[in-house]
Amino acid sequence: MNVLFTGLGSIGTRHLKNLHAVAKELGIDITSDALRSSNRELPAETKALIANEYTDCNKLGHYDAVFITNPTSLHFDTLKMLRGKAGALFIEKPIFDLTTLKLEDCIDDGQKAYVAAPMRWCGTMLALKELMPSLKVYSARVLCSSYLPDWRPNVDYRTVYSAHKSMGGGVTIDLIHEWDYIAELFGTPEKVYNFKGKYSNLEIDSDDLSIYIARFKTLLCEVHLDYFGRKYRRSIELFCENGTVTADFFAGTLTLENGEVKSFAEDVNERYMREMRYFIDYAQNGKGDSVNTPKTALEVLKITEGEQL
Repeated sequence: MNVLFTGLGSIGTRHLKNLHAVAKELGIDITSDALRSSNRELPAETKALIANEYTDCNKLGHYDAVFITNPTSLHFDTLKMLRGKAGALFIEKPIFDLTTLKLEDCIDDGQKAYVAAPMRWCGTMLALKELMPSLKVYSARVLCSSYLPDWRPNVDYRTVYSAHKSMGGGVTIDLIHEWDYIAELFGTPEKVYNFKGKYSNLEIDSDDLSIYIARFKTLLCEVHLDYFGRKYRRSIELFCENGTVTADFFAGTLTLENGEVKSFAEDVNERYMREMRYFIDYAQNGKGDSVNTPKTALEVLKITEGEQL
């Protein structure tokens, strides 16, 4: 299986390592190349997994899979540039930085494509989805609070895309994971209100706080996203007919309506490994749409704008 990576920052490197680990697990031979915009020397551990480095897309051949893992603001142009060169596309979230961009201008009809949605593959989330059919949910409260300077150890947070609106940063779309799983659990909201902005003293020009109220047919949902919470918190509370169900994705626990607590604690990389196993199978054997198509991902991105439904 020959693959191409278009970015080898923290998330691209994670996917590269996981790809090779899963391929070894499944007995698949992998050749991975990189299309890069600079000559910055890669870490030795990463470089060892790359067969060829290119800066000119005209020198590229056809690949079984292409990973679009460069900054969000570059996704659209990268997809246009690599059109027709991929058997399957793995597009890092969010798919674009602007909802005005059109899929037909960068992705061919019928192209196999999957947009990253690692929260869907989290052990606690998988357990929650299994429980959902038995619940009557009246309202939901979603929280993702973390401190941006702690996201990438030994990296100046002011230099990464998250800090800059022009690069597709800001909690509103950077933390689109929350809206991805909300839409998977409850469908498309009937109405969304969103208030967002820069409120902390972080040295960034992107939004560091985004708060939503969403109305679904049978429930209301509150969403809080921020870059400045000093204690990492990521959870969803479901207020149900017979009690409250809480999925704590950081602790890896699921608290049931009767108060029973079940543990699904695991290393965070396990969700990415499950996702990679799915993608490799989809790239090699899948027919039709993936479980998270570009169309679906763009619809979720539009939800994050608020007041558009």
